[in-house]
Amino acid sequence: MQQPTPIHSESVEYICRNINIPDPELNRLFQNCFRNTLETTVFLTDDDETYIITGDIEAMWLRDSSAQVNPYVPLTKEDEVLRRLVRGLIRRQFRCILLDPYANAFNMEPNGRGHQTDVTEMSPWVWERKYEIDSLCYPIRLAHSYWKAAQDPSIFDEQWLAAAVKIMETWRVEQDHSNSPYRFERPGARETDTLSNGGRGAPVAPTGMTWSGFRPSDDACQYGYLIPSQMFAVTALAQLGEILHCVYRDPVLTAECQNLQFEIDRGIQAYGIVEHQKFGELFAYEVDGFGNYNLMDDANIPNLLSIPYMGYATGDDPIYMNTRRFILSKENPWYFEGEYARGIGSPHTGSGMVWHLGIIMQALTASDDEEVKECLEMLKRTHAQTYLMHESFDPNNPSRYTRSWFAWANSLFAELMLKLYWK
Repeated sequence: MQQPTPIHSESVEYICRNINIPDPELNRLFQNCFRNTLETTVFLTDDDETYIITGDIEAMWLRDSSAQVNPYVPLTKEDEVLRRLVRGLIRRQFRCILLDPYANAFNMEPNGRGHQTDVTEMSPWVWERKYEIDSLCYPIRLAHSYWKAAQDPSIFDEQWLAAAVKIMETWRVEQDHSNSPYRFERPGARETDTLSNGGRGAPVAPTGMTWSGFRPSDDACQYGYLIPSQMFAVTALAQLGEILHCVYRDPVLTAECQNLQFEIDRGIQAYGIVEHQKFGELFAYEVDGFGNYNLMDDANIPNLLSIPYMGYATGDDPIYMNTRRFILSKENPWYFEGEYARGIGSPHTGSGMVWHLGIIMQALTASDDEEVKECLEMLKRTHAQTYLMHESFDPNNPSRYTRSWFAWANSLFAELMLKLYWK
């Protein structure tokens, strides 16, 4: 595969020169992380599209690529380089969604790379076909935020609309998963990399919510209604409804979008809230509509910790506050503590490993300055002198980590620094 072309943005460099981060180590971390996606992951193609790899894997994830450029979106109105980059990414993402709304990661060309032996309807364009609701939410959020920041409605063409309709149709089908054409099995893989029940996943009952096969970690769902992803779908549909109303001026599609949003949200409220004997009412991580639920949180986003970040509820919402206390405690089976850090991990990297994404999201959603300060100190202690974020690390030995080139985590850290220090 050819090498990415480093992108130079005057807006990014201006911020790097002028941001007032008093701590030299945090400042160095920010400089590296803010530039990382531009310097190491971007391909600008001849057809005005943008292809962005996730880092140490050559494929483009719809989720990761959206999150990787998110800190640059506010700069697009004045910066033509960033405007071209983000506009091209949106164009590429929505073309990919039209190719296959069930795929989570795509190849730059129809070269057949990736997981072509998976038992599902693969395409040479598709790197991986794990169906994750958030893979369809992130591109909507990106297009909406770009439209608002750059004041550029040119992205909303016929292809974009066709892909948006395809997203709604897919979520409608998956409200009753028994009608779904989607199947996925990975022969010989670990349990978290494949779906049970002949590739259908564990049975679910109709709830109004829309089924998901996999989590944003790319791990299989235990139960098919992943509550954080349902919440993300609700906020994405609100954004999509605004676009359909204000740009396309289509009252029929707008009403369909709003109805779907309402049905999913009603399902969350009816099935996604459980009573915990210690923490009171809180949001479950996953449910199946039969009364079974999974109490945990995973560092990959969307997660329950990120509810205010997604815009589903405010940070002072009582059920969120209960949920947050649960998440950041040992009651959460994927919360770990060590000598240098404590925070949320993920089944994706196994027991005992803390994720930088989890610590960053804790800081982004914290209302207490001391909690933010503690998170920043943990991030400083755990980059293992790389001055970049990683996927996961051992909180007792941060030099033992996974993924030294993980651009999503770098961009989210830059987002946190911009929120704290750039006004």
